[in-house]
Amino acid sequence: MPLSARHLKYALVGALTVTSAYSIMAIAQQASSSGEVRRVDPAAGKITIKHGAIADLQLPAMTLVYRSDPDLLKDIKPGDKITFTAKREGDKYVVTEIKK
Repeated sequence: MPLSARHLKYALVGALTVTSAYSIMAIAQQASSSGEVRRVDPAAGKITIKHGAIADLQLPAMTLVYRSDPDLLKDIKPGDKITFTAKREGDKYVVTEIKK
């Protein structure tokens, strides 16, 4: 029994919905790494970290500005060697945990 145009439309919308959800989940990744703090701006909620490649976030080795909760940054200074957990939120990267 052939599908009507209406059924085909619903099947296509359903497939796109599943694909979109998968893409969003793939982007919302989280990973842990280590690096060296280059700059800290707690008032702006920003930290610049030089780190190696982070495969789970598809980042090569680089120096990158991350966003962060200012409370996480209060005891962090440039030059500190740290381990951190970060996630991607859209086109921004956010540090969710940080330790010296």
